[in-house]
Amino acid sequence: MDSAPARHTGQGGTGPAGGSTSAGMTSTTTAGSAGVNTTINTSIGTGVKAGLSTAGTGGATAVRRSVTAIHPPRGPRTDRARTAVRPRRVRRRDAVLPLLAADALAVVATAAALPGPDPLLEAAAPLAVLLTALHAQAGLYRPRLAPSALLELPALAGRAAALWCGAAAVLAAVAPAEALGWGVLLGAVCLQIALVCAGRGLVNQMRRRTRVRHPASALVVGPGAGASAVAAALHGRPEYGLRPVGLADTEAAGGEGGAAVPVLVTHEDIRRAVIQNSVRHAVFTRPPEADERTASLVRLFHDHGCRLWLADPAGTAKVTGMRVAQPCDQLWGYAVQPLLPRPARPVERYVKRAIDSSLAALALLAAAPVMGACALAVRISDGPGVIFRQERVGLYGRPFTLLKFRTLRADAHESATRWTVAGDCRMSPIGSFLRKSSLDELPQLWNVVRGDMSLVGPRPERPFFVAKFSSVHPGYEARHRMPVGITGLAQINGLRGDTSIEDRARFDNHYIDTWSLWQDLWILARTAASFFRFRLGGS
Repeated sequence: MDSAPARHTGQGGTGPAGGSTSAGMTSTTTAGSAGVNTTINTSIGTGVKAGLSTAGTGGATAVRRSVTAIHPPRGPRTDRARTAVRPRRVRRRDAVLPLLAADALAVVATAAALPGPDPLLEAAAPLAVLLTALHAQAGLYRPRLAPSALLELPALAGRAAALWCGAAAVLAAVAPAEALGWGVLLGAVCLQIALVCAGRGLVNQMRRRTRVRHPASALVVGPGAGASAVAAALHGRPEYGLRPVGLADTEAAGGEGGAAVPVLVTHEDIRRAVIQNSVRHAVFTRPPEADERTASLVRLFHDHGCRLWLADPAGTAKVTGMRVAQPCDQLWGYAVQPLLPRPARPVERYVKRAIDSSLAALALLAAAPVMGACALAVRISDGPGVIFRQERVGLYGRPFTLLKFRTLRADAHESATRWTVAGDCRMSPIGSFLRKSSLDELPQLWNVVRGDMSLVGPRPERPFFVAKFSSVHPGYEARHRMPVGITGLAQINGLRGDTSIEDRARFDNHYIDTWSLWQDLWILARTAASFFRFRLGGS
């Protein structure tokens, strides 16, 4: 219980705290306590595949049915957090390995074709690694629907020139007698560009043929005519390799499918379509965070290993003059870009884990005298039971036991369902001091060493409140894409204690979307600078 009462309302905004400081948070919104009749559309048939088989005969037939949604109030002991599904690793047919091989072979062939010094041929492997790193930095290995080596030519040429100019400079410094002349250097750059373009063009051509022969199932997510237009483009252009099997109408207005595919309205229909059709791609026609229904589908596709795309059927970027990301990609004239729901950088993730373990171990050794003093003070002031253990929700919704110094004695039910103990008259002066100074969080360094937590990440919450906040605040559940942490971007921006849950979720998701090792170090530095500033309550 390390949080002061957060201000959360049914709309997810910041409002009066009200009676949220009472035990169990008695003032709780229960959506749908009465039955509500809603009319929705659903596709006919035993599955979405049956609806797809009639793609050439017209739009999917839809019928209307009345559904009574009854959501009885649930007690705090039954309102548990949904166990998250660990994202499945899907074997991509358009993996980056062929492009990596083409780029590396181009470097080796160029080094072998150059006349003169042997050191360049011996350094072919390091040069190949360096070139692939330069291409990765430029986004040349990102998934694309319409790849073209000629469109990538400026980026390829610039990095080839940088690579060989750097190699020539190093060679001139190490072995001046074997330095490359300007003619040889220009020939190396031109040969490198030609070989890389030829290799990438061959890989793209092979992928295009494979996509035509074996298209992947896809869902188009979005409202209105825009989604129908994108689905029609995919249906009529097999070279993109995506076969639309349904339209996920995020406005829940129903209607006929405009691209001869079933219209899916309910979350359950979409989930069933993903499973039955082995959907591996989801094409959004507007940003997923545009509304709550669209945002909730991101987690569904993420759990089933789908690759996400964002198309622009309205041409907003062209009308407003905004530039799209480079290298550009398109779907039959619609600007399209891949969406990355989680950091896809395993090497940096392993480095983050190594940094967390080493820094946490060093911090435990350095803070041992302080922790010993805190434990002794708690033992003298509050009696036995120095360490407080509490269940929290971590990465992918997995529960773990969080450790803290005890600041207040409470029963298991109260500690699991009461939002805050800040200002509780039962708290001793020692407990109040530990909470205000955040010294009660020091045992969580052992959670970091064990791998339950990270030094930087979204703050973990109890299962009771994860279930509550996930149903009220869009995007709250998406915080569990990243390991939880002792501190985070929300905390260094003052979102501790009596602050908005929606704001915290927004900061946490922004941290995950823009995550980097440098950002972690920056957050740690800001946290260390303010560690001993007293605050009312924890995070």
